[in-house]
Amino acid sequence: MLDNLINDNDFAKIMQKNMENIIFFLFEKDQNFGILCKIESISFDPPLPEDISAEFRQMTLFFLAGYTFETASIVENSLVFEAGFGAENFGSVVSVPLLSIMQIIVDETPLLINLANYKKEKKEVKEIDNGGVESSMASFLSNPENSKFIKK
Repeated sequence: MLDNLINDNDFAKIMQKNMENIIFFLFEKDQNFGILCKIESISFDPPLPEDISAEFRQMTLFFLAGYTFETASIVENSLVFEAGFGAENFGSVVSVPLLSIMQIIVDETPLLINLANYKKEKKEVKEIDNGGVESSMASFLSNPENSKFIKK
């Protein structure tokens, strides 16, 4: 029964909304926090050098404080922030889908635990139907009244 719930899209939407609300609340209270998240779902822009990214574990903790906290925002269902990594403090914009956050932590205590099973949304690719344009033009030209709109 639990598997049915944690894999349910409606449950995932509820968890995502809860995370969004808690993160906004923490922003309003100017409260630093940590997120424990699945590293495979996270994107870095620019990408991190291999020697730095190899150090991450499957579940990684990011602590949002100072400059990282100041740059944090929620954009298109992701928590986005700037951070520095490694000894050289390599700068990157980190984008974490909300549903890949497993815990929100304040003072070493989980404030929220996400049980929803994150599924990356697939973007629909629409095929361009050139035949539709041609048939539309044919319909347009079939009406003799439309001939006045055509340049000669």
